[in-house]
Amino acid sequence: MGEILLDVKDLKTRFRSRGSLVHAVNGVSFHLKRGETLGVVGESGCGKSVTMLSLLRLLPPAAQVDSGVALFQGQDLLKMNFGQIQKVRGAKIGLIFQDPMTSFNPVLTIGDQVGESLIYHRHASKEVALERAIELLRLVGIPDPEQRVRDFPHQFSGGMRQRAMIAMALACEPDLIIADEPTTALDVTIQAQIVELVKDLRDRLGVAIIWITHDLSLVAGLADRIMVMYAGQIVEEATTEELFDDPRHPYTLGLLSALPAFQAEKKVRRLASIPGSPPDLRKP
Repeated sequence: MGEILLDVKDLKTRFRSRGSLVHAVNGVSFHLKRGETLGVVGESGCGKSVTMLSLLRLLPPAAQVDSGVALFQGQDLLKMNFGQIQKVRGAKIGLIFQDPMTSFNPVLTIGDQVGESLIYHRHASKEVALERAIELLRLVGIPDPEQRVRDFPHQFSGGMRQRAMIAMALACEPDLIIADEPTTALDVTIQAQIVELVKDLRDRLGVAIIWITHDLSLVAGLADRIMVMYAGQIVEEATTEELFDDPRHPYTLGLLSALPAFQAEKKVRRLASIPGSPPDLRKP
């Protein structure tokens, strides 16, 4: 886990909004080693998802990357043309989105969608892609994959759809998976199952993971390092153990104190909150 897989320096992304510029990502720098898991934590609107969408060039038309370098396996993602970045997405970098119901195509079977990247990137036949899709559904714990591979997304439960989304991300055996709040829409029990599944797959396959979330407790047992974002910037970065044992930034302290705790004593403390409002990113 010593080789640097992804090295991002001074990434800046802006949005045009009603005649003004919103500095959504403002000078973000970080790195990721092979096989490592990085948790990216922060409140909604802090720039977590925009950072990763910037790297993969999946931003909406109103957004633009102003500056930065993003070296992935020695190549700058931000300087690739459309054809080059298309060969990276899905093949070398897999994506797991927050809501699989809207991410899957409702009129195509799960098998067709899991196998699609194999046909596009590996030039596999439909038959080979279908067999691989069955193997992947079995790998992520979906029962009776030979039958379920022919089902449509609406026929899967929320947890099973997310498992299928993970299978799709793994189809081309990528070196990196970016998971954008993949458990937000799931109940706590299913969340724990998905996290355990991802941990197991990481250990078995050696894939690096960037896990985006607003929930510090969720990445506590998953991430090797945690990066805390606030107002488009990284305010703290440390190993998971260091961050929980000795947090340095006031915002990190606020996030930790806001975590609910189960206490045996009769006097239960009030759930903490972070006072104030986020800054106006039009005037960073």
